[in-house]
Amino acid sequence: MAAADEERPPPDSADGSDGPEASTPGGPEGWAGARFAFGTLTVLPVRVTRWDREAARSGMVWAPVTGLVVGGCAAALSGLLLLGGAGPALAGVASVAVGAVLTRGLHLDGLADVADGLGSGKPAAHALRIMKQSDIGPFGVVALVLVVLAQIAALAQLYAGSWAAGAAGAVVSGVTARLALTLTARPGVPAARPGGLGATVAETVSLRRAALPVLVLVTAVAAVLAGALWGPAGAVRGAAAVLVGCGFAELLLRRCVRRFGGVTGDVFGAVAETAATTALVVLTLGG
Repeated sequence: MAAADEERPPPDSADGSDGPEASTPGGPEGWAGARFAFGTLTVLPVRVTRWDREAARSGMVWAPVTGLVVGGCAAALSGLLLLGGAGPALAGVASVAVGAVLTRGLHLDGLADVADGLGSGKPAAHALRIMKQSDIGPFGVVALVLVVLAQIAALAQLYAGSWAAGAAGAVVSGVTARLALTLTARPGVPAARPGGLGATVAETVSLRRAALPVLVLVTAVAAVLAGALWGPAGAVRGAAAVLVGCGFAELLLRRCVRRFGGVTGDVFGAVAETAATTALVVLTLGG
């Protein structure tokens, strides 16, 4: 999610349709949220059939599943490169590139815009205008470079151990990033301005009924996955990757809410990249 989508409807579907309709479900009611999640958070050819708060609520609960798909695709391409004789550094670059391509780079764009907004030192209204501009300032450039390098370095270290370790890192970081989106959409975290994707999903997800159960599930799965690769210590590290990743994302979220008065699509993107990068760093520790 990023400023590029703040004031326009969601991307057109790959089938050439005009995009989502606010009140016309295109299938079973239960799949409206999945369509919303995949149609807005990825470039996959999924047509968003509803663009309302109820679909947004369900869509944000589905968000971690989109991370599973993106992480799996990243791991698959890196595996092919390793089989072809490429080194772990190139595998790490490929994983990061797949994530950027499958999300249209929106999360990275959001990270850069939020860095410029926070670094500007301007009042909230002015900072929000800076974040909506199409160019990237010096704070945004530095944030992008550091985050991308950190992700590549962490993934390269994991792939150097084994493809399975790198694949686990790609999947866990992808899911953790989208879990942070689910948690960000909870009540009490208002939109900073009306309109746009950020306002559509803000305050839609019940913390008790949806966000916390999803957090517990993702943490447990990450622990099992890491434990299968690295034993009991790995299980602890896998669980820590999710929890610490979401924790750092929460710190950034609170800073943004204080600074901007709420969240925007850019803030959602920055939160996701923060969670993903932190999760990857945690997975590399103690190995």
